Amino acid sequence: MTRKIAANGQALHRAMMSRVQTGGADNEPSEAEAALIAERKMLREERDKRKAQALEPKPSAVDRLVRTHHPVAREKARKETQEAKDTKKPKARKSRAEKHAEKAAALDAARRAPKKPAK
Repeated sequence: MTRKIAANGQALHRAMMSRVQTGGADNEPSEAEAALIAERKMLREERDKRKAQALEPKPSAVDRLVRTHHPVAREKARKETQEAKDTKKPKARKSRAEKHAEKAAALDAARRAPKKPAK
């Protein structure tokens, strides 16, 4: 938009300078110059309108999420075989602290054990 206004301003300036050089500054603006002035006014109004629209609050992501349609899941017929199966419990695992304590106890027991004589 600013480039259009700048280009229009340059064309308007050229038209005004040509009018001044040919007939003097007292002459009324030519039709081309009047058209350029009207176009410049329209471009500025359009720029102001766009700027005002940009400053208005826009819908946030939450607003958009609330407005959208969420599909409803249909109830599916469950198979009887799935209900009959028992779920297996996961194998109990030792924690890090338990593993370290077990290792320390094994090292301590090995240290206290009587040493075997070398053959």
